[in-house]
Parts: sequence; structure tokens; C-alpha cells
Amino acid sequence: MQLFLEQVMNGLQYSALLFLLASGLTLVLGIMNVVNLAHGALYMVGAFSAASAIAITGSFMAGVLAAIVGAGVYGLIVERLIISRLYQRDHLDQVLATLGIIFFTNALVTLLFGRSPPFVAIPPFFSGSVEILPGLSYPVMRLAFIGAGVLVAIGLWLLISRTRIGMLVRAGADDVEIVEALGINIRRLFMLVFILGAVLCGFAGVMSAPLMAIEIGMGEKVLITVMVVIVVGGVGSVRGALLGSILIGMTDSLGRAYIPIWMSQVLSAEYSSTVSSSLVSASIYILMAIVLLVKPRGLIPAQR
Repeated sequence: MQLFLEQVMNGLQYSALLFLLASGLTLVLGIMNVVNLAHGALYMVGAFSAASAIAITGSFMAGVLAAIVGAGVYGLIVERLIISRLYQRDHLDQVLATLGIIFFTNALVTLLFGRSPPFVAIPPFFSGSVEILPGLSYPVMRLAFIGAGVLVAIGLWLLISRTRIGMLVRAGADDVEIVEALGINIRRLFMLVFILGAVLCGFAGVMSAPLMAIEIGMGEKVLITVMVVIVVGGVGSVRGALLGSILIGMTDSLGRAYIPIWMSQVLSAEYSSTVSSSLVSASIYILMAIVLLVKPRGLIPAQR
């Protein structure tokens, strides 16, 4: 039971990271119809900006501000110079252009911050562990990550459901042409959506900096998983991104803990480790295949 609860908490923390990245990307893909492979690069920019600010000031809150501003400003520049020119282009052009942004961003970050991976220590107010159940202690930093994911989910729900901007975002997800015909500056709406996604990437970067390795290309490693989250949840749906993040996060965390145990009980030691490692790596893709067989548009797709 202790192993199960610990893996559930790990799954929630991983789900929070996936949601911070997937929520912005699903809006960009669902509203703007842009396949943005450079979304993970914004996550890397946020992490490196936070690490640099923390190293200079010694303040984690300064790192949070630097990550949000750095990723947001870089997202604004990328959207104005490149992405805005891709709205009417086909997906192949978008893939090639955003792939080029990845290479450029990796080179730019290397030039500005160097090749040595920066280290970000856990801030003092997030250090230590909390006993959440008798005999089960859990790191405060990971609990803070889960709490941050919950707050962002609530904030996005309020923004999309209770504000005029959210109304326009929902309308844009339904029919971009009608929104533009009603006199709404659709380019400005696209810009705001893209900056929102960049800010969420920056926030994810600073929250994960004390827990994960900061390195060049770190965004590409998580991008495929984020794409799986969007496919499972439904393109263009923030609720779908939340549900998909929880399902993928839990599947990955529980699979890493229990699949090797199950395989060792049915297979010999010679084959169990190989089979279990393959199943762990493929577990989220198996889940995606099952979901697509039942609901081809995802669990909670945007209504059109």
C-alpha cells in the first residue's frame, strides 16, 4: 500500500508537469491549427532563465518571474516573426518551420548559458518532507508542484469559462472564420493564446528545475509524451488535457512500479527484465491506442 500511494503521488506530480505543457499546446493546435513542435523549446527557455536568475539573485521567486517573462517574451517573438506566417500554411510547412525553431533555440540557449547544465537547488521553504500518512513521507517540493498544477487548472477554468477572452478562445476553437467575421481581431487572439502557452511552459520549467536535469534539448524529450496527452484528451480541449495528463501520468508512474513485479511472476528472470522495460516504455502508447479505438477524437474533444 505504501508503494502504491507513493507512486500515485509521483503520478500526480508528473501529471501536473504534463498538464502545464499540454494545456497551452492543445489550445495552439485546436484554435490556431498550428503543429508547434517548438513548444518544448519554450519549456527549456523557462528552465534556463530560472536557473540563471536563481544563480544571480539566490531567490527562487526571482527564478519564477524570470522563467515566466523569459518564456513569454521569447514566445511573443517567435509568434510574431515565424508562427504568424504559418497560419494559412499546411502542416508540413509548420512542422519544418517549428523544427527549425528547435535547432535555433538550442543553439541560442547554448550561446547564452553555455553547455554545462545548471544546477538548481530546492529552495529552503520547499525542502524536507511531509508525513502525509503514517510511515509515508513525501517531499514538499513535489507536493508544491502538484499544488501548482491544481492552481493553474483552476485558473485556466476561470479564464476560459468566466471571462470575455475565454469566450473568444472557446468560440475560436469552434469556428475561427465566424469569430473573424464578427469583427474580432483573430491575429491578436492567436498571439494571446500563444503567449499563454509560452508562459505555462516557463512556469513548468521553473517548477521542474529543482527536480529534473536542466539540459539542452530537454523540451524535445517530453514533447512526444505531451502530444500523447493531447491525443488522449482531445485536441483543443483544456479539460481533455487535464484528464489526459492524469491518465498518462498515472499510467507511466504505476507502470514503472508494477509492470516489473508482474512480469517477474509470469516470466523467468532471463526474460522478465527485457519484457518489462519494453512494456513500461510502451504503456502510454498502448493506452493511447485503446482510447483511439473507442473514441477517435479523444476523451473530451473540443465541441465543433
